[in-house]
Amino acid sequence: MRNTGNRRAAKTLTSMQFVLTSGASLIASGPRSQQRDFLSRLSCAQLAALPFLFDFWAMPHQVPPAGDWRTWVILGGRGAGKTRAGAEWVRSIVEGALPQSSGKARRVAIIAETIEQAREVMVFGESGILAVSPPDRRPAWVSGRRLLVWPNGATAQLFSAHDPESLRGPQFDAVWADELAKWRRGGDAWDMLQFGLRLGEHPRACVTTTPRRAAVLRDLLAMDTTVVTHAPTHANRANLAASFLAEIEARYGGTSLGRQEIEGTMLTDFEGALWGLAQLADCQIADVPALTRVVVAIDPPGTSHAGSDACGIVVAGVVMDGPIQDWRAYVLEDATVSAARPTDWAKAAIAAMQRHGADRLVAEVNQGGDMVEAVVRQIDPLVSYRSVHASKGKTARAEPIAALYEQGRVLHVRGLGVLEDQMCQMTTQGFAGKGSPDRVDALVWALHDLMIEPAAKWLNPQIRGL
Repeated sequence: MRNTGNRRAAKTLTSMQFVLTSGASLIASGPRSQQRDFLSRLSCAQLAALPFLFDFWAMPHQVPPAGDWRTWVILGGRGAGKTRAGAEWVRSIVEGALPQSSGKARRVAIIAETIEQAREVMVFGESGILAVSPPDRRPAWVSGRRLLVWPNGATAQLFSAHDPESLRGPQFDAVWADELAKWRRGGDAWDMLQFGLRLGEHPRACVTTTPRRAAVLRDLLAMDTTVVTHAPTHANRANLAASFLAEIEARYGGTSLGRQEIEGTMLTDFEGALWGLAQLADCQIADVPALTRVVVAIDPPGTSHAGSDACGIVVAGVVMDGPIQDWRAYVLEDATVSAARPTDWAKAAIAAMQRHGADRLVAEVNQGGDMVEAVVRQIDPLVSYRSVHASKGKTARAEPIAALYEQGRVLHVRGLGVLEDQMCQMTTQGFAGKGSPDRVDALVWALHDLMIEPAAKWLNPQIRGL
């Protein structure tokens, strides 16, 4: 009788997979009436099976990529569905066609930063292995051994990344590692896992993590045998509280922390960088005081075709109350435009001036000379304009501005994540990113006009600008 029931369950799952695969996109995008009609035609057994057909429900970033990979890294923001994807991947490799049938994997390692996190999130969590498993295929939990045992005999053992030595000896044909980027001993633990991942014809690992800056994650992403899927928090908004999404966006939207924790973007600090991500996170503000002066600075590109550099446009203001050491600058907007014609970036710069009531437009003219002013005055003949000429290299110009940040004298409004990423790629050896640091150049000219030059003239009239 039990085998008959198992065959019936397998047949139900197979028929459901056919029905859903053939019309899933039409049903999901159709009106509520169509969805209700579809559900009304399903049997009780099919309805019961529906929640466990992850191929139907999965979002693109939760589906394992095709190809001959060894490690699949799922990068995502908080709540993006990483844990569910990891748990379902374990199901897909452990379960067979029937509850007693063998799957692709027999011995799995489940590892998190601590045993408690592995147990509470990866096994017993709302999106953990037990929650996503069908009743007839749900593994038993053997607490004394920290072990999951499936009806088909497959096992999954829990480990802590705090204790890499515990991985010396066990061997596996699959690994699920959660939040790799936050493991304090990540490099040692990952190395021990690789030595143990040696069973079966094609041993593989799935890594679910928020993309924190960590050498172990950086090195893993650089390997040819690694594949990556990615999603921001909002990709899973259908399963998240609207109040949660509104709160995290209000608090962290547009910040470096938000780019990491909400957008799931991999941010890195470069060796010798003039600015660091933590430093820029600390200079975020929500409100800007009344400003003494506001300027818009532009760094025009040398060309205007599709592959040319962007035109850096940055708006900043200053409060000059009290002695020089009390002056504070505020970076208000990054209005940079890409692959634009000269008249386009000129219009964008003038529009930024109007939005912020700027007192002056500052433009670097190394690339365009008098042409830059001519283009700007085509848009606004009466604009208050000042040209600046770079006599030093980009790093030399940026270093005194970086010093202002170290002194806590420059603050940022939220929403400057792309500019901040570029700032973190400015090093003592030059720009470590691709192309030109157009946004940073514009920032440097704006803060030079607002802070460096006025201070220099106040201290010594003989000192001139850069």
